[in-house]
Amino acid sequence: MQCEEKLMLINTGHDLNIQLDGPDGERGIEAAAKLGKAGELLGIFNCINEVAAAIAAAASSSTAGMSDSPYRVDTTPRLAQWRIESLSSFTYRKSDPFKMGLWNWYLTLERNKQLFVKLYPEASNVTKEQPPIASFIIKIVSSSASNRKTIAHPGISDRQLKSNDYFVWAVDTFAGKFIIDVEFLDLKIVPPSGGEPLSIWTGCHTEKHSPLTSLNSLSRMLTDSIHTDITINASDGSIGAHRAVLATKSPVFQSMFSHNLQEKKLSTVNISDMSFEACQAFLNYIYGNFHADEFLTHRLALLRAADKYDMSDLKEACHESLSEDIDSKNVLERLQMAHLYQLPKLKSGCLRYLVYFGKIYEINQDFNLFLLSADRELIAEVFQEILASCKGFW
Repeated sequence: MQCEEKLMLINTGHDLNIQLDGPDGERGIEAAAKLGKAGELLGIFNCINEVAAAIAAAASSSTAGMSDSPYRVDTTPRLAQWRIESLSSFTYRKSDPFKMGLWNWYLTLERNKQLFVKLYPEASNVTKEQPPIASFIIKIVSSSASNRKTIAHPGISDRQLKSNDYFVWAVDTFAGKFIIDVEFLDLKIVPPSGGEPLSIWTGCHTEKHSPLTSLNSLSRMLTDSIHTDITINASDGSIGAHRAVLATKSPVFQSMFSHNLQEKKLSTVNISDMSFEACQAFLNYIYGNFHADEFLTHRLALLRAADKYDMSDLKEACHESLSEDIDSKNVLERLQMAHLYQLPKLKSGCLRYLVYFGKIYEINQDFNLFLLSADRELIAEVFQEILASCKGFW
């Protein structure tokens, strides 16, 4: 059975009866028996390299809504890709501007004896007044399905870039189609008042969701334990809080304290699935005592708490924040979180990162493990996305 046919069976809901050959055969059959219907999807397990190669080919095409322009740079939060169909010798090419952070950026290519890749922000008042201090990883990836090759720069950390002070990288020339892949790890600016550079991404999507941020007197009630009347027991510590404040922010807490439940009788709420630090971050958000670094550290725990206690503003803050820094290390975990907590923007961003930008090829081993553990409906959804992008490449 061809790999596309296996994916089509998933798409149409037919049962699969596939023998897995090779060193992974026994493991795949055992997993299939253990996982039932989800395990049947492992019939595609040995197709992943073929699928990934097809994705690489698909990613370089102009299908699935991609522009035919040879100058367009496709972007997702923190990632930019410029697809080059052909570049003859002694050629100079400049991309269209693309937005990343506060700035418009350009990539240029110059092919001579070597290939020179340049990256710089557009000349503008923003760049002049607040030049970006960038950390990024840049790669050149061959988009040939049969001979995929990647050359990666060691990486740039905290380098200030200006329109006349750009990053340049000289590499051996590439034959055929290739992709310039730039993953921005961070972008910083020096505050107008001076001091240490600050990340433009830290907390930028969360403060607007905490309407109590400016109420310092309320936050002091928590930090100074002023007239607390309820104890929150985390997995490794306890924090004093106030029923009225918790009930105002969460209908679940309001129900607890309005009915004759154990929490009301004992004046305690047990949140055993949160660490003390995560619980502190949770309460700080409720009381408007927002700390960006704390929020970013505990986003996943805060998302679970927001869902559990029906706090839509916190859930949306986590949703937006998690959608803004998807990378190869976290994409599969976040995809599963998006599926579990019904976060459409995060799910779409993860699928786009994996399929549209071809990153599934770079995490082949992790993706195979994902197939063994993920929800079968999510696996089917991933491969429907792959199938849609790879039509015509088998």
